[in-house]
Amino acid sequence: MPEIIKTNENAISSEQEKELQLEYIKKAALLLSSYEKMIGHKPTACVTTFGCQMNARDSEKLLGILYKVGFTETEDENADFVLYNTCTVRDNANKRVYGRLGTLLGMKKRNPYKIITLCGCMMQEQSVIENIQTSYRGVNLIFGTHNIYKFAELLFHTLENVINNVKDIIIDIWKDTDKIVEALPVRRKYPFKSGVNIMFGCNNFCTYCIVPYVRGRERSRSSKEIIDEIKDLVKDGVVEVMLLGQNVNSYGKGLEEDITFAKLLQKVEEIEGLKRIRFMTSHPKDLSDELIEVMKNSKKICRHLHLPAQSGSSRVLKAMNRKYTREDYLALVRKLRDAMPDLALTTDLIIGFPGETMEDIDMTASLVDEVGYDNAFTFIYSRRTGTPAASMPQVLTDEEIQKGFDKVLERVQENARKRTAGLEGTEAEVLVEEVNHQDETFVTGRMSNNLLVHFKGDKNLIGTLVNVKLSENKGFYYIGEMI
Repeated sequence: MPEIIKTNENAISSEQEKELQLEYIKKAALLLSSYEKMIGHKPTACVTTFGCQMNARDSEKLLGILYKVGFTETEDENADFVLYNTCTVRDNANKRVYGRLGTLLGMKKRNPYKIITLCGCMMQEQSVIENIQTSYRGVNLIFGTHNIYKFAELLFHTLENVINNVKDIIIDIWKDTDKIVEALPVRRKYPFKSGVNIMFGCNNFCTYCIVPYVRGRERSRSSKEIIDEIKDLVKDGVVEVMLLGQNVNSYGKGLEEDITFAKLLQKVEEIEGLKRIRFMTSHPKDLSDELIEVMKNSKKICRHLHLPAQSGSSRVLKAMNRKYTREDYLALVRKLRDAMPDLALTTDLIIGFPGETMEDIDMTASLVDEVGYDNAFTFIYSRRTGTPAASMPQVLTDEEIQKGFDKVLERVQENARKRTAGLEGTEAEVLVEEVNHQDETFVTGRMSNNLLVHFKGDKNLIGTLVNVKLSENKGFYYIGEMI
């Protein structure tokens, strides 16, 4: 069975592209009426996100277009339209998608009008596309990371196929792009906070990471576009933004304007009505003294920095192509702590990287103690096909790696408990995010340092900033009392 393959990026401007996609939203909405008659009820759509906060933000854009076209949002994968926004950082992520996809295709046998769509990083791999074409017939649409802004157009063609009983898969995968198209409909998960893309892609090529190959080279948005978007969000009730990029510290490179990430933060800080600024992810090699100074003097930048170390061994860091040593990283931490003693530091750590020894793992454990992290995302290395590390020989056994992982994780938890305990009895400003899942008489909020607090309250507090006394330390969160 043939596939429709559309791989050519047109030459129109970003602004013209935006207008084109808005027209396709209207066209798709008209087609949806015919689809609704076919299935006999108002069409539902479920978007499932795998992976990072960049993917989560992409999913909000995809959901926004589906909602604008006329779909009803649901979290039930029995929906008429199901979209998987995939991650490919680890091979296990791919296996999860294949498993869930098999279940979806089983549902499609009972509902032949069900539309299955796959997008995201995993779709940028040719071997994945070939596998789906061979073993997962029944998928309707596949597209990648570079052309997400063309979703309305692709949705229109997909609805055309289904209505006309055309069984072809629409496949639209680009190797790269230099175009950035924003300001299309978005369906935010939270009305009071939002992610904002400031750049796309990555130039770092860490040897364990597939991201540069599937997200492409770094490209930054103009500061005016970013500021205008945030101003619109604030008008719509947003009080906190998360500035997103694979490496926000390299923001501005390649732009004609004289702009750095630190200067961008200063512009964002000036936006009236915005209360909090967060950002991720920061590569240690690019974190400047200018940025530290801006963070130190800011009244809006949250006192939390995610600074991935990955390893405490300089030898392993070199094999990872991280471009800094253990000593470089610790010197940077000292600068940060001196400037902002109350700064919460979190990190990523990989255990069992190819060639790593137990001595290297011990150095990572000692790094945790020396830095005193507030928390860490600790992973056992997962071999990622297509990366340089995938061909590097492993030294340790699985049992030794697990032992090392348990040791580092224990140090992380011990340090996190110590850091958290030091706040007991103090007061903190908390952004209320939701009604507590375990007790509906409580709400859950987040402090500037990213620590969660649960306290008595109701849904009317959601989206507001309140002062809370941190009464009872629970290790990784607090029970508090609203003042």
